[in-house]
Formats: sequence, C-alpha cells, structure tokens
Amino acid sequence: MRLYSGTTKSLIEDSTFNRIAPKLKDAFFTEFRYQPSVAEVNSWNNSLRAVSQVFQAASLLDHGVLLELQLPLTSKRLDCLVTGYDGKKTPNAVIIELKQWSGCKGASGKNEVATFVGGNIRDVLHPSVQVGQYKTYLTDCHTAFQGEGGISAHACSYLHNYSPIKDDPLFLPQFAEQISRSPVFTADHVPELTTFLNERIHGADSGEVSAKVEQSKYRPSKKLLDHVAKLIKGKPEYVLLDEQLVVYDKVVEAATEGVKGKKKVAIIVRGGPGTGKSVIAMNLLGDLSGMGLNAHYVTGSRAFTSTIREIVGTRGAAQVRYFNSYMGADMNVIDVMIADEAHRIRETSNNRFTPKVKQSKLPQIQELLKASRTAVFFIDDNQIVRPGEIGSTDYIKTEAEKLHCDVCEFELEAQFRCAGSDAFVSWVNNTLGIQRTPHVMWNQADAFDFRIMSSPQALEEAIKKRLEKKSTARLAAGFCWPWSNPRSNGTLVDDVVIGDYVRPWNAKSDSGSLAPGIPKESLWAYDSGGVNQIGCVYTAQGFEFDYVGVIFGPDLVYLPEAADWKGDKTKSFDTVVKRSGDRFTQMVKNTYRVLLTRGMKGCYVHFMEKNTENFFRSRMEHAREAT
Repeated sequence: MRLYSGTTKSLIEDSTFNRIAPKLKDAFFTEFRYQPSVAEVNSWNNSLRAVSQVFQAASLLDHGVLLELQLPLTSKRLDCLVTGYDGKKTPNAVIIELKQWSGCKGASGKNEVATFVGGNIRDVLHPSVQVGQYKTYLTDCHTAFQGEGGISAHACSYLHNYSPIKDDPLFLPQFAEQISRSPVFTADHVPELTTFLNERIHGADSGEVSAKVEQSKYRPSKKLLDHVAKLIKGKPEYVLLDEQLVVYDKVVEAATEGVKGKKKVAIIVRGGPGTGKSVIAMNLLGDLSGMGLNAHYVTGSRAFTSTIREIVGTRGAAQVRYFNSYMGADMNVIDVMIADEAHRIRETSNNRFTPKVKQSKLPQIQELLKASRTAVFFIDDNQIVRPGEIGSTDYIKTEAEKLHCDVCEFELEAQFRCAGSDAFVSWVNNTLGIQRTPHVMWNQADAFDFRIMSSPQALEEAIKKRLEKKSTARLAAGFCWPWSNPRSNGTLVDDVVIGDYVRPWNAKSDSGSLAPGIPKESLWAYDSGGVNQIGCVYTAQGFEFDYVGVIFGPDLVYLPEAADWKGDKTKSFDTVVKRSGDRFTQMVKNTYRVLLTRGMKGCYVHFMEKNTENFFRSRMEHAREAT
C-alpha cells in the first residue's frame, strides 16, 4: 500500500502547485476511511516541497517516486522512496526519511536523541538509526529487493529545517557508524544530498523499478532466516528434553507438510510455569528459520516481545511480533506461527486507538489462524491475569475447528523451573485454591529454596545477596500502589511504600527520557538496571530468574473464618482488573501464581497481611530459617 505513486517530475509539479498534500489526504481517507491529522498534512506540505526542490536541483526528473509506502505486515510507512539506476545499470531505490526538526538534545539510550513530538520533548530514534532499520526491513522482507536482479536499497534522512550547532547531539560520535551507513542531511547539506542521490539513481526509471516495488510481496529473505537461526541454534539454555523434543518434532513435521499446501494445522501445547514452553518456541523459531521457512514468534506481551527482540537482535526483530500484527494479513502469508503465552490472546486486535473504520471484524484468534499455514499455541490456562485476555485451550480448539484446521494437543508436565520441582508449582496452585493437587504441604527440605521474609527490607536484602553471588534475581509485587510517571529529570517516583520501605515501580511504557541506569519497562526483566525497581505481573510474566522476591499485597487475603480467599478491590491499583467483576479474585490469584513461580532456584516472599502469611505457614513443614 502507498498513498502516492508517480515520477519525480509529477511530484515537483504537484508540490509547486500545492496539490501534493490534498492528493495524499484524499488517498489517506480512501485507504483508512478517516482523515489524517492536521500535523501530518502540514508535514506533507512542508517536507515534500523541500525534497522536490532537491530532486530539481539534482536534475532527477524522470525517476519513480512512492510516498507513504507501507512496510509489509507493519503499520510503518516510508516517507519517500525514489527509484532509478546507478552507473552500472543496477536498479536502485533510496529511502528518504523526512523530518521537520529544528533541533534535538542528547538522550540516555544508545540509539536515541530527544526532540519535540506533539508539543512534548521525547526520546526518539536517531534519524539514521530509524531509516537504517527501514532499509534492513525492506531488504529482509520484500521480494523486490531479494535475489539475483533484486533492487539495491539505500537510505538517508533529510532534516530540511535543521541547522546544526557546535557539538550538535545529532552528530555525536556514538552515531558515527549509523550515519556512515544511512547519512543524515540537514538544511546546509543540500549539495551533499544531491551527490548522494546522483551516485545511486542518476539513471532514469521509466517506471519498471517503482512498479516492481509496488507489485512484489512480503517474504523474509534467506539471509534474515539464517541470521535468526544462528542467534538461537546451539545455545545450551535452549536444549530440549523428553516431551519437549516430542512436541518440537511434531511441529517441524506439521510445518514441513504445511508448506506443501496440505491442510492447515493448529497445535496446542499446554504446560504450567517452567515446563519449557518458551524453550521449545525459541528452538522452533531458530530451526524452522534455518530450514528456510517463514516462522514468526508472536506474543501479547510488550515486555516479553521486547526481550525476545533483544535476543534475536534488531534485524531478527522482523520475525518477532505481537498478536495484533495480523489485521488484514493475507491468507497463509506465514508458514509457521509460534504463539507463545497464548493465554494472552484477546477477543479482537482492536484497541482504543484503532479508528472505527479500521477496526477488524475478525476475532484475533482467527487472524492468527488465517495468516498461518501451521499455528502453534503455547498456553497455560491458569495464567490469565487481565479480563480482556481470553486465550484458553477450549477457545483456541473451537476456533481452529471452525476454520477446518487439524488440531493436535500436547501436555508438558516435566518441571524445568523451580529447581525441577513439580511439587512447588503444584503446592502454589493448591494453596491459592487454583487447582486441587496432591501437594497440600510444602516440605522445606526440597531443593527449591522457598522462604517467608519478615519485612520487605529482609526480602530485598536476601535478593541482593543472590545478586552478589552472580545469580539473576528480581523483586516483584502485587499491583497495590499507584504507578507514577517519571519526574522531569527522568528519575522514578517511590510509589511502593510499606512503612519506612520505599521503592519505585519499573518505568512506565513510553515514559520519555529516563535517567541513566533506568531501563524501559519492556526491558526491566532483561536489563541489569531492573534490579533497582519493583516489577509487576505485566513485566514479569513469561520470564524466569534464578531467584524471585515477591511482595504479596493486601489485594488478595485469606479469610480463616471462611476458609477461602477474597480479593479486595479497594487495595488494588490495577484499574483494568478491578473492572473484571466477579472474576477479580481469580485474576489476582493468577497474578500471584505467576509471580511466585518466576524463580528457577528460589522464591522469597513478604506477606503484608498476617492471616495470609499464617495460612501459607500452616501449609509448610520443616520450616527453613529466613536469612
């Protein structure tokens, strides 16, 4: 999809006679069925006039131009792509990212600068990093740029209102490598920009190059698939054991048959915390990619998705997506869809930001199933912690059968977290009243280190001792305190208050500029700086640490007189879960089940409510002394 297709000559004329913004505005409405913002229309007027003047100055008058070209399977659009031939008659395309910036400031991130966006200063990607990612994505995922005879892609950014100052943050040494690959040109650099363009697309394009871009389809390149495979294959943490290998073999078999055009298959893999669901999923992503199959790893968690993208790198991130990434996707565009944390599937992919005219009429599960030849769902039916999440074994099976998929089901039982202790997860399920299990009592002689701590200070001290011994560890808590935005200097507010113990939550999503050493919310579990903040279920779910410290808040209490659990909405600050009606208690139970089972070697807990602590203690024998 693009909003404008023409030639450099037609763009120059449309800009000169003030027709370009109205044409894009009309095309935008036709495509999206709502009007673009005033700011976007103004940017078209200003930026496209500026770049058309560059084309005129460079005598690039017979070249293909695509404006607002959507990257396949994303909502991102390229500002301008211009096509032609170089001196060797090789077809070339240059992506030009257009910015109206007049200045920027330094930021703490290695790829970011700070500038004004919507009236507020925010951290954004450096233009060279941003447009460089677009180029990589295009060459990795668009068939026009692949194989023999493929178009050669180049990228640059043009900041037509920007005049650099001395020691300008835009040209800091940390960005030198990115700028060398994808140059940034400012208002003073028009001669350099014209030279850059002429070296790559001086030869006219009579339309065949731009047409090839428009007509080609999404398909990951073999280089991208090999890249993802190499990053995962051979890592010891991804070795498969016992039934994990059985599930892996079944998926590989179904996937290889699926690409031959045979019947669609849905595979449901159930397993509790620590049964290795994500280990299988990562192996499948790596090995299927290595086989040349278009495998996507999808989740519903920002934190989990961001961390997987860190593992596979910026380039491999094209194969790691969210559940809501497939609105309007073509049938069978993905060979294998690996859906991890499938209990987080929502009713639809629409959210409050989705314009009514663009809202999908399909359930999210059907979007996933239709887009894939083989779909694999890794699920724990007892990990639903938000009312909008509806993924369950029965639901997925029913929807798959509606689409005439063959359905296979597997159960993972072996425990690979909690020191290999099936008993601990079973005991937590029983104690919280989530599931009747044989493990009514917890034997503290077990290898898994479970301790009740007398204070949050003692809890934190125990976790820090584990960190000093090079273990991975995090502190997490129930959502029993407000969650503030960072201060203007990027530091975090100490929201978690228990007497004289005060600590901040992890940073909020899209918090803007953060002080050094404070990771973004999505990387709290992965970045070493996350040990200084308290995480919640939304940042901890899906991850594992050697040790986890949990503050068990007053939003879930055990009532001795009723011999039952009771959720207390007045003690919760999770506004979404508080709207779950009669399901509130079950949601909070699931929340604490998730938090208590994040540790592979140990779990330390401080209970804020004494009856709750006493109930847990009543189900323990051979109590280990807290240290």
